[in-house]
Amino acid sequence: MRSHDCGAIDESLVDRQVTVCGWAHRRRDHGGVVFIDLRDQAGLLQVVADPDEESAFQTADRVRNEFVLQVSGRVRRRPAGTENPALNTGNVEVYAHDVTVLNRADALPFQLDEEDVGEAVRLKHRYLDLRRESMQGNLKLRHRVVKQLRAFLEERDFVEIETPILTRSTPEGARDYLVPSRTHSGRFFALPQSPQLFKQILMVSGFERYYQIARCFRDEDLRADRQPEFTQLDIETAFLDEARIMAIMESMMRALFDEVLGVDLPEPFPILTYREAISRFGTDRPDLRIPLELTDVADLMSSVEFKVFSGPANSPTGRVAAMRVPRGGGLTRQRIDGYTEYVKQFGAKGLAYIKVNDVDKGREGLQSPILKFLPDDAIEQLITRTAVDTGDLIFFGADEAGVVNDVLGALRVALGNDLNMAEPGWRPCWVVDFPMFEYDTQAKRWHSLHHPFTAPKTDHIDLLATDPGAALSRAYDMTLNGVEIGGGSIRIHHPEIQQKVFDVMGLDEKQAREKFGFLMDALKYGAPPHGGIAFGVDRIAAMMVGAESIRDVIAFPKTQKASCLMTEAPSDVSSDQLRELNIRLRKKPEPDKAT
Repeated sequence: MRSHDCGAIDESLVDRQVTVCGWAHRRRDHGGVVFIDLRDQAGLLQVVADPDEESAFQTADRVRNEFVLQVSGRVRRRPAGTENPALNTGNVEVYAHDVTVLNRADALPFQLDEEDVGEAVRLKHRYLDLRRESMQGNLKLRHRVVKQLRAFLEERDFVEIETPILTRSTPEGARDYLVPSRTHSGRFFALPQSPQLFKQILMVSGFERYYQIARCFRDEDLRADRQPEFTQLDIETAFLDEARIMAIMESMMRALFDEVLGVDLPEPFPILTYREAISRFGTDRPDLRIPLELTDVADLMSSVEFKVFSGPANSPTGRVAAMRVPRGGGLTRQRIDGYTEYVKQFGAKGLAYIKVNDVDKGREGLQSPILKFLPDDAIEQLITRTAVDTGDLIFFGADEAGVVNDVLGALRVALGNDLNMAEPGWRPCWVVDFPMFEYDTQAKRWHSLHHPFTAPKTDHIDLLATDPGAALSRAYDMTLNGVEIGGGSIRIHHPEIQQKVFDVMGLDEKQAREKFGFLMDALKYGAPPHGGIAFGVDRIAAMMVGAESIRDVIAFPKTQKASCLMTEAPSDVSSDQLRELNIRLRKKPEPDKAT
């Protein structure tokens, strides 16, 4: 239907006859001559329809935005002064001899060059939204990301292997999406939360280097960086320790950012322990672009009269931390109150602070409602330990350690962005030495911090039976600008150690066999030492294009309520379909009516 793409028409084709196809991006009528910007995947091309070509002109005159056209004509140079250097085709145009409308378009619900279009409208008419230049660019960049990742891994003898979409339900953290089986009445498949167990079995099977661009499914509450179905780069290797795996993955990320963005990432990536990351930044995914850090001051506050500080300072599970904000003394009370409201969503009851008006005057140079509760020696040591200067501000967090970390970790990022303190560029790092377990005080049981197949450090295996809270894992997460983009670990390859981990989690041998029997069996037949990692493809692509939501790099995403506005999924199904599956729906009870 066409001889050339629109974006391929250049000066080398002047005086040539061409046929192009595409959408009418914009139509303009200049004194009886019709100009159409014709758009296809390759770019924009200016088409000119003149009354001298009567048939072509009459058709072009009826064209409206987003009509689908076929245009035949002669390539010619644009008149001097009308060139458009912003386009690859900006020095030429096609003088139309024939214009054919391949399809009409109704009036659009929004203009494709309109910037402030509500997301609900965009998702409802996703086929139009995807025509926009920004969305085309996003998905093309995502394609380049996946292409580069594949090329890197295949050059290093990784083999791409698909794993099942219909599998069995296993407890791996989030809720499973369940699929009823017609042929096995009353039984269900589950959609995989990840290929974790299958890739470990592939290592037992002798495929020493596996990867997959894998679709994963989790029935969980959504936010900007989560979708019920998402894509990850899944990787597993045999006979490599964590240092070697991390080195390969670093090289892969450096190659990716160089190829796609022309950006040089540091070599090597800095490595933080989990304990250090939490202590300094309040989070295990620190944004290293922001030069704000937390300082522990519990020892200075253990005997003060201010119970808000002394209580957590004397609690074994509490934390009192300070965060110096350089030049933060200029923050108004209104803005401080705004930050106080902001951190309440993370569990804060309030937000104590001290303004440093003149550091050389000691107590007299400070301004804060809490000063009256702090003795002189505590103030002097606080000034020294936080290294504050005149014009600075100190924010405090005092509560259970988890609350303090969440509050000051979030406040640190908010302040860094609001005060333009974040350094430009990309700051990756590794976080290692994670705890094996975290204790669920409500359920009164231990849960694996990553997943139950993560290996403990070799010299911490005995702690599984005596002090599981002190056991560290062989896990490693890659973070970038405050976002976890990849997480992995060395896996357990001895069945007896795997059972010890299950024991800590309250799964006896019978329960473990019921849920993971096929894995436990596989580990008995010569399982090699192995480990791997998974990267969030959606997250990486979203960060590269500067999108706030991964929905902007997914062709057909779901809303935050896990629905598709375009197809109106999920939808009702017929009673016949339900009957085949032996499923009967229960009506929700009607709410009590007010009397």
